[in-house]
Amino acid sequence: MKCSKAAIHRKTHCISEVRFEDQRLTSFAGLVVFQSLFSRIDLKRHLSGCFRHLRISPIYGHGVIVTLLIVHLLLGYRRLQDMRYYRDDPMVRRLLGVSRLPDVATVSRTLANLDDRSVSNLRRLSRQRVLEQISRLQLARITLDFDGSVLSTGRFAEGTAVGFNRKKKGQRSYYPLFCTVAQTGQVLDVWHRPGNVHDSNDAKAFILACIQEIRMILPYCVIEARMDSAFFSDDIVGMLDDEGVEFTISVPFERFTALKALIEGRKRWRRLNSQWSFFESNWKPVSWRERYRFVFVRSQNRQQYKGAVQLDLFIPYEYGYDFKVIITNKRLSAKKALAFHNGRGAQEGIFAELKSQTQMDDVPTRRKSGNQVYLLSAVLAHNLNRELQMNCYEQERNTTEKRTPLWQFEQLGTFRRKLIHRAGRLTKPQGRLTLTMSANPTVKSELLHILNVFKQVA
Repeated sequence: MKCSKAAIHRKTHCISEVRFEDQRLTSFAGLVVFQSLFSRIDLKRHLSGCFRHLRISPIYGHGVIVTLLIVHLLLGYRRLQDMRYYRDDPMVRRLLGVSRLPDVATVSRTLANLDDRSVSNLRRLSRQRVLEQISRLQLARITLDFDGSVLSTGRFAEGTAVGFNRKKKGQRSYYPLFCTVAQTGQVLDVWHRPGNVHDSNDAKAFILACIQEIRMILPYCVIEARMDSAFFSDDIVGMLDDEGVEFTISVPFERFTALKALIEGRKRWRRLNSQWSFFESNWKPVSWRERYRFVFVRSQNRQQYKGAVQLDLFIPYEYGYDFKVIITNKRLSAKKALAFHNGRGAQEGIFAELKSQTQMDDVPTRRKSGNQVYLLSAVLAHNLNRELQMNCYEQERNTTEKRTPLWQFEQLGTFRRKLIHRAGRLTKPQGRLTLTMSANPTVKSELLHILNVFKQVA
């Protein structure tokens, strides 16, 4: 149907008068889906249980404060001071079960007063939520990726130290070690550390604990592990092999003259494709106990042309080789082993989402325990977003060579723009609480689908 210009355009010269009244309006009507999820898993009760040992409890309770932090991060806010902009939102207050939100100072003091046992309990709760999802899926293979990520702070904070920091050199930081599950894209566990430690510093116990947690719920599944060159050591490789874990680890071959000699002296490389070629060898460093399978890979790439810039269409290119070495106990072909190892790059995407969507890189307080709780709240917000999508949408993939997540997850930022940030009004016609939103058919269809899934499960 074709419309005339007069039926579409209108004059908008007059600026409307602005009033501020309590109209029971919410800017986050989509939080109703997370309210359903929180109610189904009884999140507030479990969070309160993490702090039951604390003798002095604030009026709001530690569990409510941590729930508020999770909601704060789900909404996309970064600084604690930003809570003032939604303190009157009725949807946020209903989700938390309070008639008014705490002040920023109350939240900050509560974070500062938490102890190591609180952090340990919250970390256990976060781990249990992921393990419950893994147990429900009954997967034949579980792939664990291990790596660290730098969290910088521009001021002094307890437990920070000056260490390796590629982007902000010389700045104090934390350097937590993460274990992520490739199939679900969730963070299984995180170990908070100062910024001046190496990736592998005391990592053996953390890796072993994550493996044992998986074995407790799925004793017969195959566990796989992927790591970068920082974890290349006899202790870690031997432990993984003894535990029956299939692994691939990048090798810092520049440190071993024998490996460099093997690469330089190799004349025949087997072809993988037009760019990649490889050869294999059973080798071990002199101090190691056993030999392992080493896969040597090279890729042919153009070398950077550093001469003067000329407008010439026929500048010749020089080609060189980039080399990579991985150690593995997998019995796959070299091509599949390389594809499996390269799949660990997806973990960097998880770190990027944690930092950009749930503000994991923020350091809000000067107390170590408070910063640890904030970090775990960011991890919980990320994991809960993934859990909601896993519960409400069908699995779209089977296991791939790179161990791509089984669902095509939407980032929290996308989910936030589509559903969470929707205007609505809370009313009580005939005494029944009703959330009214605009009649957008796409939003209506997706939001009702999620709510109906949780109603059927209940």
